[in-house]
Amino acid sequence: MTQVDWAHMAEVADKVARSIALNWSIVEKDDVKQHILMNAYERKKSLEDHWGEEAFVYAFCKKIGNQFASAERDARDLEDGKYFYTPKEVRQALETLVYSDEEMGRLLGKRDDLLRARITDNLMSARMDASVALDKLPKQTKAVLTKRYVYGLPVADDTERKAANRAVDALARQMNRDLRRATA
Repeated sequence: MTQVDWAHMAEVADKVARSIALNWSIVEKDDVKQHILMNAYERKKSLEDHWGEEAFVYAFCKKIGNQFASAERDARDLEDGKYFYTPKEVRQALETLVYSDEEMGRLLGKRDDLLRARITDNLMSARMDASVALDKLPKQTKAVLTKRYVYGLPVADDTERKAANRAVDALARQMNRDLRRATA
């Protein structure tokens, strides 16, 4: 087992952080570099096991940096006061994708009661946003969402349930990114 050369690690982290900061306007290079180095120290054992592999060190830094930038973007999206889709709204939109627009039009206001509207105009725009965002997700994620929410098939086990929940979260993030781009 070799020791981590922290000076070299800092150089690699600096290069990766510069690249990420150029691609993600939400983060600054120094913040990304600090986060990479903090994670490197916390995962020192894993780095020592692969220290001679330069590609591993670079990939490690890039993955940690991108995760940090993504988390910062998601935090900004939630805190800036602009509208965003929740996973519950995404599930509702997915469950209605099996209906045509004409069928949805006939359902508007039909199953409402004094407490809430079950199918609203917001659901129509959420359906459109969901159908666009679905095409931007990986095929496996799209398949999980379609099986569980569009076709309504039950999950086989806890692993499939968790995968479906993660897929809904991924779709909500994608819908919110698309919504933010459209309003920017």
